[in-house]
Amino acid sequence: MPTVYLKPGKEESLKRFHPWVFSGAIATLEGKPDEGDVVDVYTSRREFIAKGHYQIGSIAVRVLSFKQDERIDREFWMRKLRAAYLMRKAIGVAGNPTNNTYRLLHGEGDNLPGLVVDIYARTAVMQAHSAGMHVCRMEIAEALSEVMKEDIDNIYYKSETTLPFKADLFPENGFLKGGGTDNIAVEYGLKFHIDWLKGQKTGFFVDQRENRRLLEHYAGGRSVLNMFCYTGGFSVYAMRGGARLVHSVDSSAKAIDLTNRNVELNFPGDERHTAFAEDAFKYLDKIDDRYDLIVLDPPAFAKHRDALRNALQGYRKLNVKAFEKIRPGGILFTFSCSQAVSRDNFRTAVFTAAAMSGRNVRILHQLTQPADHPVNIYHPEGEYLKGLVLYVE
Repeated sequence: MPTVYLKPGKEESLKRFHPWVFSGAIATLEGKPDEGDVVDVYTSRREFIAKGHYQIGSIAVRVLSFKQDERIDREFWMRKLRAAYLMRKAIGVAGNPTNNTYRLLHGEGDNLPGLVVDIYARTAVMQAHSAGMHVCRMEIAEALSEVMKEDIDNIYYKSETTLPFKADLFPENGFLKGGGTDNIAVEYGLKFHIDWLKGQKTGFFVDQRENRRLLEHYAGGRSVLNMFCYTGGFSVYAMRGGARLVHSVDSSAKAIDLTNRNVELNFPGDERHTAFAEDAFKYLDKIDDRYDLIVLDPPAFAKHRDALRNALQGYRKLNVKAFEKIRPGGILFTFSCSQAVSRDNFRTAVFTAAAMSGRNVRILHQLTQPADHPVNIYHPEGEYLKGLVLYVE
């Protein structure tokens, strides 16, 4: 097996079970691994410390095991997937008759870096974020079928936009099992069209499930603005919560169409909802104080740390506009899904925006991703979703 030897002292993070080996930590590479091959990792003193998928790039090895005798084979994938499934059953998201939409496997959070699996009713959508997971996709799909048994009929592979383009992997989206076209899934009793063919991520933002449910609690009698609405998830929950009116805004006409379809699916003919295909900042510039509940759930402003400064400026600018426009006594749900933006970074950006607006603001809730998006205690970078619920006087 190809072997990676680390520079002196570079094994310390692996001793703490961090699942990444950065390229700068590597002293030598013996053998000629292809991208996606499994490699052994040794310290500078020739002591085994981990094994994982090799890839050219900043993160050179994504660790699969810290055990030298553990084979990366079908039984390995079965064990990992079964452990993930049992955890989802234990927390009540799998096997819940009112909810068949959840994340079955969450990369590093489930000790399989580079792999995501979301469940939408009878379909599992599998997404690879590393060359290694792409290479192993068929083995993983077979293990997934065995673990889920009668719970799923279809496995759709959706990795064309998530794999490193330099690896020459030529991924193609498509069904690895089945081919069903029923794309309606249920989340806490609400129905949603899931666009796993062309939609963002795996077709739906599963990570906002509990935060959508919280918004439902606050929506009664309020005028709600859902910015960056995408599938309209927050809008649908607001309507069930008794909102007086709901406006959904997204720059994408396709997102607006999907939002309207999801609203119609749950509340046919309901005139409380209107959707607008428009730039978020331009929309906020022109509105008056008609809203007393605003949701800001933008796409990631920072894909990497080099973009952090501009991202924080973007969060400040966006939240200042919301603070300026929201009615007295209004509630603001504001989020960042940028992994490069820390919880403290985000809070500081929002607090600065509040001060710039001159409004009195109180924190009601501090939000994060739900339990089916677990954070590996040895990989704190996995806590990517940050949110605040704020009361604005």
